[in-house]
Parts: sequence; C-alpha cells; structure tokens
Amino acid sequence: MGAPGPGLPRRFARLTALNTASNLTVPLAGLADTVMLGRLDDVRFLAGVVLAALIFDYLYFGCAFLRMSTTGLTAQAWGREDAGEVSAHLYRALLLAAALGLAAIALRDPLGDAGFGLLSGTAGVEEAGRQYYDARIWGAPAAFANLALVGWFLGRGEAARALLLVVLANLGNIALNWWFIVHLGWAAFGAGVATAGAQWLSAAAGLILALAAAGPLPAWPTLFDRAALRQILALSGHLVIRTLLLVTAFAVFTNASALFGAARLAANGVILRVLSLASYFVDGAAFAGETLAGMAFGAGDRRELRRVLLLTLAAAVACAVVFLVPALAFPNAVYGLLVDHEDVAALAADSNAWLLPVLLFAALAYAFDGFFLGLTRGRLLSRAMAVSLGIGFAPLAWAAVHFRDPDLLWLSMAGLMAARAGTLGYAARRYLVPDPGGA
Repeated sequence: MGAPGPGLPRRFARLTALNTASNLTVPLAGLADTVMLGRLDDVRFLAGVVLAALIFDYLYFGCAFLRMSTTGLTAQAWGREDAGEVSAHLYRALLLAAALGLAAIALRDPLGDAGFGLLSGTAGVEEAGRQYYDARIWGAPAAFANLALVGWFLGRGEAARALLLVVLANLGNIALNWWFIVHLGWAAFGAGVATAGAQWLSAAAGLILALAAAGPLPAWPTLFDRAALRQILALSGHLVIRTLLLVTAFAVFTNASALFGAARLAANGVILRVLSLASYFVDGAAFAGETLAGMAFGAGDRRELRRVLLLTLAAAVACAVVFLVPALAFPNAVYGLLVDHEDVAALAADSNAWLLPVLLFAALAYAFDGFFLGLTRGRLLSRAMAVSLGIGFAPLAWAAVHFRDPDLLWLSMAGLMAARAGTLGYAARRYLVPDPGGA
C-alpha cells in the first residue's frame, strides 16, 4: 500500500492496458445488441432499444457516482496507507448500492411511465422500448453493486479484478443476447433479459472477490462515521449533478434524432455506439489517471500529480487518434457490419466525419475528468459540466431542432466536448506548471 513510486510510467501503462481491455467489453456487448437487433426484419426493435436505453442512462449513469466516488476515496485512503478506511469504503458503497437498487425496482412503473412520457417515438418503437425496459429493470440492484465493486477495485489499483467483473458481465450479455434474440426470437424483450442476467452474474463474482479481500464488516461507528458519510454525500451529490447533465445532453441529442424519423434515430444510435467504443478505449487512460492521481493526492505528492496528469492527457489523445484512423477510413464497412438496413447505414456513414472533432475534444475532457475524480473534486466537475451544457451544447441543439439540420445536431455534441475540455483544462492549469522546487 502507498503512493506511486518512480515506476509511474510503467504502472500507468499497465493500468491503462487493463482498464482499456475492461472498458472495451462494455461497448462491444452494446454493439452485439445492435448487430443482433439490427438484423431483424423490423427496425423498430433496434430503434426502441436505443430509445429505452436513455432511461437506463439516467438511472445507471446518474448513479455512476458509486463507481467514481468509491475509486477516488479508496485511492486516497490507499495512498495514506489507511487499510481500515479502504475496507470501510467498500461496505459503505455496497450498502448504498443495495438501497438504490431496491428503490429502482419498487419505483419501476412510475420511472418507466415518466421516461417514456418524455421521449419521442412512434407507437411501435415505444412498445418495443417498453418491453426492453420491463425486462432490464430487474438487474438494477446488481448493476449498482457492480459500480461499487469496480470502483473499489480500481481505487486499490486492482484493475485486473475490475476487468474480470466487466468481462463476465459483457461476455454473458453477448451469449444471452444470442440465446434470447436470435435463438428464441424475443427481440427487444430478450435484449433486456440478457442484460439483467449478465449483471447478476458479474455482481455475484465481484462480491466473492471483494468480501474476501476486505475482511469482516467494520464496527458500526467506523462504518457510519459522520465525517466520512458527509464527505461521501457531498461528493456524490456533485457527481450526480455532473453525470445527469451529461446524460441529459445525450438524451436531448437522441430524442432530437427521433424527430428526423426512425432511420435517422437508428443511424445516430449506431454512431453513438461507435463513439461509445472509442470513449471506452480512451477511458482506459482516464481511469488509470484517476487511480494514480487519487493515490498521489492521498500521499501528498504534488510532483507525482503533475506527472500523472501529463501522462493521462498524452495517453488519452493517442488512444483517440489510434481509434479514429480506421473509423474514418472505412465508414461504409463499419456501418455495413452493424446494420442490414441500407438507409440506416448510409445515413450513419454520411455523418461519420463528426467522430473526429467529437472524439478529440472528448479525449481531453475524459483525461481531465479522470484526474479531478481522483482528487474527488466533485463541485468543480458539476460546475464545469453545467457551463459546458449551457454554452457549448444547448444553443446548437436548439438550432438543430429549429432548422431541422442533423449536422447542427452533431455540431452541438462537438461543442459540448470542446467546452468540457476547455473548462476543465483551465481549472487544471496550476497542475500543468512545474513546482518551483522542480518537477
């Protein structure tokens, strides 16, 4: 236990490789959904799942603070060599995950009604989306537990264990999708059942590993320490705001896409799947930066913080460039593999060039995000996201809807990512300058 030592580049590279492998299984499973649903005769099943997935984006990404706060707080405790707090952070996160999961199931009907009431889609698309939602919601407790477990493993620098959980969830999802969608013909409902089942499989494995490593439940005064709980609640509140604002931008983008018809909705959904693949690839570096920044901060090593930030920025941009080359060079091949509907594939290929600005700005934003998450700077992240949404995204998204221009819609996404990179980069400027003592 302790802060990163002289071998920082090697540790960073190892964590990045493991995190990238872990992250890539998530969008690959999503791409499997897209491929299997996209090859059905009726495109409404794919469009319905794209639309219904927005509700889970709000539900799960809105609670992504479970992963982010657990990583940062655990990494800082690890850097301080406080083994008791490292274990306590796991149990606090799991208790919160259980409460949130049970609440989601209890409120599943009003949550679904509210979500579909706000979304735009034809009756057939909404029916398919509701089938997906009704099945997938039963995986909520496991999904929240997985967020806490992955966050705890990352905070300890154990990316290999986090990788195991994510691989189990997503390979299970792919296998179950094939069974329920292709073999049994359950379409959108089958996609929901597959996702929920895979989440429970991963959570069971994660609990076995984590509880063995953490040891017995801490004493109640330690587990419910007021100062620790206040810190968690304050950090979580800001991360909830930050994440919900981000998901709102993607929800507005997807909902606006539906105004251009089912084909455009499906096409933009497919591009977002590709962008998701790229972002998870870039996030391998961001997650490594998050872990190592938290450890360096806990150890009080400012020189190491600067080195972590520079490594994270360089690696994130490099990952984005490596991904962009084949994606931009062979768009027709990429989208032709994902969907059998020629009109959807053609629309997706037509908008593919937007991956370049969106992903390059996003890579910088993700790197800064990871760094400040490691420092548990929740207030900064929520404020930066609010400014980015208001300045970089909202005006352009409004113009896209007003003028019925799909390119303006993609410009709004590029504007959001550019604003995020700019605001967080400005906040990080003091960490980019060497200390007077030399760094």
